[in-house]
Amino acid sequence: MAQLESESNQDALPFVAPCRQVNLADPVQWFILGWQDFKRAPRISLIYGFSLVVLSYAVAYLTWNLGGFVLILSLLSGFIFIAPVLALGLYSISCQLQAGMTPQIGYCLRQGRRHLGNELIYSVILMVIFLIWARAASMIHVFFPMEADPQLADLAVFLFIGTLVGSLFTAIVFTASAFSLPMMLDRKVDTITAVITSINAVLRNKGPMFVWGLIIVFSLGISFITAFLGLAILMPILGYMTWHAYQETIKADAWPEQTKVPME
Repeated sequence: MAQLESESNQDALPFVAPCRQVNLADPVQWFILGWQDFKRAPRISLIYGFSLVVLSYAVAYLTWNLGGFVLILSLLSGFIFIAPVLALGLYSISCQLQAGMTPQIGYCLRQGRRHLGNELIYSVILMVIFLIWARAASMIHVFFPMEADPQLADLAVFLFIGTLVGSLFTAIVFTASAFSLPMMLDRKVDTITAVITSINAVLRNKGPMFVWGLIIVFSLGISFITAFLGLAILMPILGYMTWHAYQETIKADAWPEQTKVPME
């Protein structure tokens, strides 16, 4: 009887979680909230951030030996495709802070393991997109001028085409990722519902989402300029920012909350 009632409740859930209309200035406030979370948990944030710095150096080293500078740019720009999954632990840290807990890496891992099924489905989707982007990036390489002293116009064509194609892939991933993983961490919801919820919320808040995207691009630009060291601080802040954006944008009360992971 209880099982039938549970299935009936699942059938009664809407196809997509409704969203709130947010203002253009709200992404800046989310960034500030992310910075506040960073200051409340600096040690675990820096551990997470420097782990991503080391990962970035490893990717840069391998790609430089395999294909040179252009391949580095292609793969590191594709880093944004898998960043939402890598940031899952950061969402957990913000969730722990919100619950008045002291954030722990072990808690993040246990919480992530609990949602492993949905995470794997989502990771496979992102990996497929990433591989398509890597293939597209290698095709774009044919526009790279091979002369010893290339003309500025030729370089401009290469950069324009690369930016255009990269922006298209990035927009697709951002639209699907903006709220989906935080929702899966917070509520008992399937991957498809979470992704459609994210797409719906982004399309209904195009202006603020554009501002949010600019913050991400600016942060990644700083990280590249600082030889990835900026990731140690900016990546945790962006992860915490995403959690607060989800909390203030998505109305997911219709779905039951995830059961809390026991502390050790």
